[in-house]
Parts: sequence; C-alpha cells; structure tokens
Amino acid sequence: MPKPKLSKTAGVLAVIACSAIVSACIPATTAGTEGIGFRQARFQELSAMKSYRTCVDDAMERSSQARQKSHPSGYLAAAKLLEKCEAGLGPEAKTIATEERMRAYALGIINYLKAGDTATARKNLDIFRKTFGEYDLGLPGGGSFVDTVEVLTGGKSDDHPFESAMLDVNEDLRREVQRIRFWKRN
Repeated sequence: MPKPKLSKTAGVLAVIACSAIVSACIPATTAGTEGIGFRQARFQELSAMKSYRTCVDDAMERSSQARQKSHPSGYLAAAKLLEKCEAGLGPEAKTIATEERMRAYALGIINYLKAGDTATARKNLDIFRKTFGEYDLGLPGGGSFVDTVEVLTGGKSDDHPFESAMLDVNEDLRREVQRIRFWKRN
C-alpha cells in the first residue's frame, strides 16, 4: 500500500499544532519540584504514622493481656513499648494525629502506675506536658488526666491542701486523698 505524502507545509503545521498542544500542558512555573518535595515529606509522615500505629496496636494487645491476667509485668512491658512507639515516631510526624498520640502516651503512663512504677509515670507525665503543651485529656469518670496523674504520683504535696483542692480530679479520688491525708496526720 502506498504511503500518503504530506506536503511540506502540512507537516510544518502538524508540528506546530503538536508543539502548541504540548506546551499548553507544561506548567510555566518551577513549582512542580516543590510539589514533589511536599509529596515525599507527606509520604514520610504517613509511613512513620503507619509504623507508629502498628507499634501502638502491639502495645495495646500486651496491655489487654496484662489486664486479663492481672499481671504487673505485662503492664510494664506495654508501658515501655508505648514509650518506645512515641520516641520512634521521629520529627517528620510529630505534628500529626496529636490526640491519638496523647491517648497512647497517656495509656503508657497509666500502665506504669498499674505496674507500680510511680517514678517513671511521674517522669513521663512531665514529658507528656512538654510534648503536648497545655492539652489535656478528659477521663471517663470526670476530671483531668494530667491532674489525676499528678495526684496519683504524689506531684502535689500534702503541705498545700488548697492547691490540691483546685485540681480537676474525680470526686472519689479527691475523697480518698483527703482520707489518706487525715490518717497521715492523726
């Protein structure tokens, strides 16, 4: 079959038309390279959060097993793993999923308390405050997580009962602290 011949002007017009179409698709700015950097950073954030969530799931499983068996060493292992999860998160994901991270770290602090390690729970409460600033969690029975752990770890001394009275803690815990304070002095 013979090939159809194009005139020279028709070929030139075809090339001009194709180049016009292609040039319309190419952005005129250099912002495309910034988009790639953003996508890479976002991918790193998502990868870090995926690893973090896998780590937290493992710690939650250990915590659940410790609760079922009433085993303090299981709580300690789960608390250490939750602490490791937060530490391994890296700077690329420190600003995302703040509430999720707060809940996981708070569970680690509670697990240290259940394991009987109040010194580490107190230290981690200070880290919680530094990491999450003025944010706090509300407990199901009422009260502030930070204030409750402050009371449970002995962060507020008995010398200033009025300071302790201003803390947002559950009423049952408040009564128990007052009862202990009474029997220490009498």
